Amino acid sequence: MRLAYALTIGALLAGSAVSVAQTQGDAARTPAAPAAGSNTQTDRGPQNAPGRMNIAPPNGAPMSFADTVAQLQPAVVNISTTQRVEVGRMGSPFGGGTGNPLEDFFRRFQNPQQQGDDGQPVTRRATSLGSGFLISADGYIVTNNHVVTGRNQNDPVDTITVKLNDGREFPAKLIGRDPAVDVALLKINATGLPYVRFGDRDRVRVGDWVLAIGNPFNLGGTVTAGIVSALHRDIGGQFGTYIQTDASINQGNSGGPLFDLQGNVVGINTIILSPTGGNIGLGFSIPADVAKPVIDQLRATGRVRRGYAGVQIQPLDENIAAALGLPKNSGEIVASVEPTGPASRAGIRQGDVIVGVAGEAVTEDNRLSPLIAKQRIGSTVPVEIVRSGKRITVNMVIAERPSEQQLAANLGQGDDDESTAAKPKQEEGQTQARASLGITLQALTPELRSQLRLGNDVQGVVIAAVNQSSDAAEKGLRRGMVIRSINQQPVTTPSQAAAIVAQAKQAGRKTVLMLVQQGNNPATFIGVDLMGNDNKG
Repeated sequence: MRLAYALTIGALLAGSAVSVAQTQGDAARTPAAPAAGSNTQTDRGPQNAPGRMNIAPPNGAPMSFADTVAQLQPAVVNISTTQRVEVGRMGSPFGGGTGNPLEDFFRRFQNPQQQGDDGQPVTRRATSLGSGFLISADGYIVTNNHVVTGRNQNDPVDTITVKLNDGREFPAKLIGRDPAVDVALLKINATGLPYVRFGDRDRVRVGDWVLAIGNPFNLGGTVTAGIVSALHRDIGGQFGTYIQTDASINQGNSGGPLFDLQGNVVGINTIILSPTGGNIGLGFSIPADVAKPVIDQLRATGRVRRGYAGVQIQPLDENIAAALGLPKNSGEIVASVEPTGPASRAGIRQGDVIVGVAGEAVTEDNRLSPLIAKQRIGSTVPVEIVRSGKRITVNMVIAERPSEQQLAANLGQGDDDESTAAKPKQEEGQTQARASLGITLQALTPELRSQLRLGNDVQGVVIAAVNQSSDAAEKGLRRGMVIRSINQQPVTTPSQAAAIVAQAKQAGRKTVLMLVQQGNNPATFIGVDLMGNDNKG
């Protein structure tokens, strides 16, 4: 997967496009677009003249998008940025990690820092190109965050220039940006400009026509058409899902609008999925209902505030759901709870399944993080959970989400690379148990705790071996991991773990739910299949 990044002169990044839904603008500035399905035609003579075929589009399809494009295109802009970069500091093909001999060679011989006569690094000016669109007559412009930042999304650029469809150019001021959703708001000093407005994703259907307008490869004012291929596409977005379209989106389309045929911005083009970096019909747009609240906050205050619950969550996949006896994707399971956070104060515990917030169900298309993020900070909302098979409701006071840097510091993630983590030694006389799961378990001794770099608060049993043909191995369990609970019952000895698994088998359960931890990383839930494991491991 590639981010549809802006086109950078000298360094080619993946190109992205942003789409936004538009309602009817000021008639004097942005005339209403023709209704979807209208068959606007030019006078080309009699359609049924002798010897001429009567060619017409399918019912409901427009003969042309030209009238719609003519009204929308003036509101789409080209965005260019400049930034000083150090000469020679090109990206490493070996991942940038340390300890890799190829990486060390690249740093020493292939990527030297060039210095001038004064001993200072030599720099050059890099230019990046992308797209955007006007949302007001006085010059507010929406684009992607990655269009107006440097190689890393926290680096500022030196200048931002906006070129209008009529050829005029303006310096732009960055009003605010949100890396989490990948949107930014700019302002130019102009009035009487054409503009468009956001639409409503709830009115967008799979199969609807959409238009993408932008500046791929610096080819200004390029229009492509396609359909909505899918809605609520989860490709890793933190606070929402994406609209998928087959309208061509390429490098330089980043930040441009995706329109419906009523002229509404229904998305912001931002990501392409491609093995080559070019369009293959898999483009993704930030939906209007995700982008607009962020833009409104940036316009009002220059920053974004989001609700926060203080939990680490996991999707309720098929195996976890089966272990809990719940329908798949009917909620999300709490993997950990921040000790002093809003969820903890509300009584939410590790292993609870959150199925609803403020009256809205948590589903595959309506995930918990966006639901919490949009709640008003300081408000008290009902949260419906499933605990031990029973539904209960707790009241939670929404806090403000900390910065991403603070969250990372609070998380305190350790090294999850098995090659760098210590493994339990296979010693004669150590306690082991076979748990009908294809794994061998042993007690968590003080020596093992030290070897595995575990905090004193971590309790459980250690995986000493995994049968590679077992379902446990397929689910990612490996030697050195700690199993903290099975079927939401804490385990501290191998025999206790085996008894819980045996009890599950006797009850006819097909899977067991394990809370597993690697080093000091956050624990995660894994559903492991019980079927066919009796003779494994």
